[in-house]
Amino acid sequence: MRSSNPPEHSDEAFGVGNPARKSVRLPGIKSRMLQFEMSHHPRADLVALRMIALFEAFKGILVLAVGTGLLTLLHRDVQKAAEQVILHLHLDPARHVPLIFLTLAAKINDSTLMLLAAGALVYSIVRLLEAYGLWNARPWAEWLGVLTGGFYLFIEVYELAQRATLLRFSFFAVNLAIVVYLGWTLRRKKAASG
Repeated sequence: MRSSNPPEHSDEAFGVGNPARKSVRLPGIKSRMLQFEMSHHPRADLVALRMIALFEAFKGILVLAVGTGLLTLLHRDVQKAAEQVILHLHLDPARHVPLIFLTLAAKINDSTLMLLAAGALVYSIVRLLEAYGLWNARPWAEWLGVLTGGFYLFIEVYELAQRATLLRFSFFAVNLAIVVYLGWTLRRKKAASG
């Protein structure tokens, strides 16, 4: 039988034993014990998963659009199209980034475009499947997010080591946050189930 005044330093007082609800009772406060709740709210988890799902869907749709755009360049002069883009954006063709863009455009042929478009399609399918699974809180999608996100972390660390920019650091930070959150969610679910 449980007493009305829980012991101040017992496991029960500190919420040990129930992984879904952890509370800390501060000793010395008699009438109303102050509690700090550290509970896991399934609704908050679902909201976080759905935010990540929307982000992954956005990436998938964006890369699918780029891949489709690459297909529109089939049987066309890619270098001329690249020059038109640079002029339209009022960029100096002699600058570093536009020069790289023009150099790559000169080397691209139809088979390379098809290969890039196929890679974009595969990437988009993976991102959209992950988005679907995360939206519906499927564990396989969480695992997929941890694995693919973890793979990209290595690439992003390499890119940061080559040349650190705010944009590269932002991509790294967002990806790291997603991987850590999904990993934490998987670990918490495993601990709760067994």
